[in-house]
Amino acid sequence: MLSRFMSGSIRNLEREYSCTVRLLDDTEYTCTIQRDAKGQYLFDLICHHLNLLEKDYFGIRYVDPDKQRHWLEFTKSIAKQMKSQPPFTMCLRVKFYPPDPASLKEEITRYLVFLQIKRDLYHGRLLCKTSDAAMLAAHILQAEIGDYDPGKHPEGYSSKFQFFPKHSERLERRIADIHKTELIGQTPETSERNFLQKAQMLETYGVDPHPCKDVSGNPAFLAFTPFGFVVLQGNRRVHFLKWNEVTKLKFEGKTFHVYANQREIILTYFAPTPEACKHLWKCGVENQAFYKLEKSSQVRTVSSSNLFFKGSRFRFSGRVAKEVMEQSAKIKREPPEIHRAGLVPSRSCPSITHGPRLSSVPRTRRRAVHISIMEGLESLRDSAHSTPVRSVSHSESFMPRSRSQATDSTDGLAVISDQAYSPSDSVLPTPVAEHSMELAASRQVNGAPCSIEEEKESEAGTPTQGDGADFGADGKSAQDAADSALSEVEQVNKFVLSVLRLLLVTIGLLFVLLLLLIILTESDLDVAFLRDIRQTPEFEQFHYEYFCPLRRWFACKLRWVGELLISK
Repeated sequence: MLSRFMSGSIRNLEREYSCTVRLLDDTEYTCTIQRDAKGQYLFDLICHHLNLLEKDYFGIRYVDPDKQRHWLEFTKSIAKQMKSQPPFTMCLRVKFYPPDPASLKEEITRYLVFLQIKRDLYHGRLLCKTSDAAMLAAHILQAEIGDYDPGKHPEGYSSKFQFFPKHSERLERRIADIHKTELIGQTPETSERNFLQKAQMLETYGVDPHPCKDVSGNPAFLAFTPFGFVVLQGNRRVHFLKWNEVTKLKFEGKTFHVYANQREIILTYFAPTPEACKHLWKCGVENQAFYKLEKSSQVRTVSSSNLFFKGSRFRFSGRVAKEVMEQSAKIKREPPEIHRAGLVPSRSCPSITHGPRLSSVPRTRRRAVHISIMEGLESLRDSAHSTPVRSVSHSESFMPRSRSQATDSTDGLAVISDQAYSPSDSVLPTPVAEHSMELAASRQVNGAPCSIEEEKESEAGTPTQGDGADFGADGKSAQDAADSALSEVEQVNKFVLSVLRLLLVTIGLLFVLLLLLIILTESDLDVAFLRDIRQTPEFEQFHYEYFCPLRRWFACKLRWVGELLISK
């Protein structure tokens, strides 16, 4: 009896998993989920914990053992999506950036979006000019430490905080000047709202970058924003397509295609791995459905390819932006209490200019970005833009009217910052041990962290732009020959897979037809559908003139084989 009870308890434990979700303020929410629990269950638990109603802008992100990022799908089982062993670790992030974050209905939602954009600023995903950077950082100071107080804030106090991947002493002084003189008396809510209004006007607002290469081998970042599809190279935005101009997104292996209705433009880019390309495609499908459609009932299942029975199929689940805003307008409740986290020390952020600094993104390891395929971005500032399969007109019609003023009038490319776009990632914030200095220099590949050893291996396989210049024409031709040979092998593999897939489909169809034929001719099922088919003259002729003789022939052969086996 005792052994039976213990075995039952063990089985119950095996059906439960521990799950930890790191929130935007870097606190952790830990819970126990059932083995068959779906993503929606966990997401609802977190939203209930945060007292969050405008939850459609958020999502849960995780990284698989291959360092690939994923968004947790709410309609599928959590255990089946996670490729790692429990306990599971994930994080809550903004998945769909509000087009106008300052106009969100509830303060708790604005605060969480504020934390996300502050994190984007700190990790280099939200780039801006120096003047804008100073104002954004000053709003963060005002929101989190209040008015300037000479007794509490000595000279050079702004240098103790790390708002950006790197900044100068001059910028620090400008941040302090704005905080001292222009923001006095602003409440945290007002400062956060002003911060959001300023951030939403930047070219890289809402950008979740995916590292890729164009058809010429130039590195680029692809991203989806509330306003459309964006390509970033160097410190410039080289392509922008509004969502109503994008007609189709698809991928094949590592190749990602964007179709647009204006002159049937096609943009082609190459992701580092097929898994990264699929993640890029799914993010694009979800963002386009969320921002473009009027109703969630208009959502359709999309395929990654036009070929029959080939590629991945995916369907966006959830409400679209217009429905979310309409639902938010109906919220009527007392504003929930918000526990704001102030600026706290971060040992993982070494000083870049002078002295120890504090980080506005606590407990998040600052990773220096050094992606092998993104080498040489500095030299791309004044170089030619990405070369698509078909030429793209960088006309003003590609830019939102409110943002087209930031476009350089000489070349039609929007300059987004004084420095190259080279973001790091904070998918899973992890504290760094004091004695481990190597972790502070860890790198990331495909938007997720990797070790220094892995980075060296990737660099060995992909020369930097500076090294490539030393190779000369011979080195380039050898590299081109190797790339062409590799592409030919990939094309052969794709052709073989297509043929095998066609054979499997054909065999399957023949098997289904044979099974249906046997049911029609041999079964006694009295179903109206089958009865109508049996009574047709064509079927009766086929049955008596072809099927019956064929059946007798098979029966004769089977008897002959049986007698032969018996005689032996």
